[in-house]
Amino acid sequence: MEAKNRVPVLSDVAKAAGVSVPTVSRVLTSSKYVAPELRERVMKAVNDLEYRPNSAARATRSGKRSMVAVLTGATSNYGYAKTIEGIEHAARKAGLSVIIAVVESDSEAAVNAAIDLVLSQPVAGVIILEFDRPGLAAVKAFPSSVPMVVAGGGTRRSGSNPSALLDERSAGRDATEYLLSLGHKTVHHVAVPTMGKHSGRTQGWKSALTTAGAPVPPVLHATWEPASGYKLGLDLADQGDVTAIFCGNDDVAIGVISALLDRGRRVPEDVSVMGFDDQPHVALWRPSLTTVRQDFGDLGARAFQLLSAAVDGADGSASSIVKPELVLRNSTAAAGS
Repeated sequence: MEAKNRVPVLSDVAKAAGVSVPTVSRVLTSSKYVAPELRERVMKAVNDLEYRPNSAARATRSGKRSMVAVLTGATSNYGYAKTIEGIEHAARKAGLSVIIAVVESDSEAAVNAAIDLVLSQPVAGVIILEFDRPGLAAVKAFPSSVPMVVAGGGTRRSGSNPSALLDERSAGRDATEYLLSLGHKTVHHVAVPTMGKHSGRTQGWKSALTTAGAPVPPVLHATWEPASGYKLGLDLADQGDVTAIFCGNDDVAIGVISALLDRGRRVPEDVSVMGFDDQPHVALWRPSLTTVRQDFGDLGARAFQLLSAAVDGADGSASSIVKPELVLRNSTAAAGS
């Protein structure tokens, strides 16, 4: 793959700062004294050009770029892991290797550390998983001199970078409409962490309730862990008017179901519960979990194809959007059944 944009090198910085290449090198390595005025000019040029002294730039000059990078806020959560797996599989088929850098938080220091790690390698381009705040911060901070694709959930996003998306908003709306169609007067929602105030699935939930003229209960905020769902499920179990719960992911849904059962509430006879993601184990849960299937492997493959096109010089901000699908199982039923 050929680079779309030439990565700035030392001579570019030297020209912009009006100094020699050795002077730039001395500033960046702090190997010798450089007058403060010259240092300031060099650092301004470095920032303006988004220059980073790394092997990625050397690879651009030599034409050898054998890697793609993934920047992600996590690696073990189901959606993250399966998306990375999809990227890796597509990259291997194209003869490229993949490196992964975890953005530990959305702080400037953590984001820059991950970006510097990625750009210290001969990368052809980068895919950033925009599933959370660290991912969003990395998208905003990543230099435009290296091809980048964003992978995440949503119908659209700002910015000029290509994006591979899962239409979580439509899926959340479909899930909620299905529960309402079973005769439930409203649907309670246990949300998982997101990059903004609300995820697409939460927005879809609220949109469906509002359109139907149904009450909109307060959003309950869980972590990614089943134990968090269990704790919130205990509270929901004690509310006699709760008959339907839409959870932000399958792990949380399993925690909620466990809490309901421990409180003597039957699922789905008393309370219908729906998850999101369709992890492999939820079909074997009892009752088997009604959920929304997101094909994260396909998301990763689509992101890689967009990156490949961007690195090869494709113009425009292409996007690839796929709507997740409902998977109906035994954890949901008609109200009062």
